[in-house]
Amino acid sequence: MVSLKALVVDDASFVRDLIKRTVRQRFPMIEATDAQNGRRAQSLMSRTTFDLVLCDWEMPEMSGLELLQWMRQQPQYEKVPFIMITSRGDKGHVIEAVREGVSEYLGKPFNPEGLSRKILKVMGPRLQLAGGQKASPPNGPAGAFSESADLLTQKRDVPDTEQKAAPPNRTPPRAANVAAVRFSDSTLKSVVKDISLTEVRVVAKRDQDFPGILDQAVVDIDIGEGAMARLNGYVHQLQAVDKRQDTDFVSVIIRFVDEDPKKLEDLSRFVARFRSGAV
Repeated sequence: MVSLKALVVDDASFVRDLIKRTVRQRFPMIEATDAQNGRRAQSLMSRTTFDLVLCDWEMPEMSGLELLQWMRQQPQYEKVPFIMITSRGDKGHVIEAVREGVSEYLGKPFNPEGLSRKILKVMGPRLQLAGGQKASPPNGPAGAFSESADLLTQKRDVPDTEQKAAPPNRTPPRAANVAAVRFSDSTLKSVVKDISLTEVRVVAKRDQDFPGILDQAVVDIDIGEGAMARLNGYVHQLQAVDKRQDTDFVSVIIRFVDEDPKKLEDLSRFVARFRSGAV
């Protein structure tokens, strides 16, 4: 029996469907509604009371952070769990979300297990009351939030190899055409071979962990001047580079799903530079 309501907010329909499917399959007591951006979510939340919000950060019209700030000013949503699901995992953004009252922070790409754990952390007792889960996490939601904030804000130890600059007599490789493709359980180091506004084709060495078709992915591309574009997508195609079984390289095509104008603008600039041979 459905007794709780969740709102899923993301500008990519592919991601919204993934989240709703996980909620439907693992938490049948939760009814999931979706919105394509923060402005639409705000409109729905003004008419219906939701017990949980799962939201992306970067969206057109109203971002996830702006929605969170608005929520915490509303008496009925002051303490409603808010899970930020985003590819923006750098320390500054995480701390900012924690300060604004985020309940949990889940990086893209994610898997159903990771998402389920976050929901259990913030909704444990209520899920018990709804008859869905027999046990909540040992620390409970309040303890989970405190633990999460500590982990998110702690200083990361930087290996010596990261601190050292490149030798002066060695020209560092150009980073602009190198892409890290992140999956829920691994990161694929690869080189961009072709890119458009809808997809990217990368080539990676075979000795790495490869995803499956339709797996969720985030492509990190250096767009210059210290900026990084984080593009959400899914695996559309895997193919051996050579026509032989022992090929050393694999080609991966990632289809983009983002509709955020800022991300599309960054991608457009990178594509233009790539086509002109500037990267």
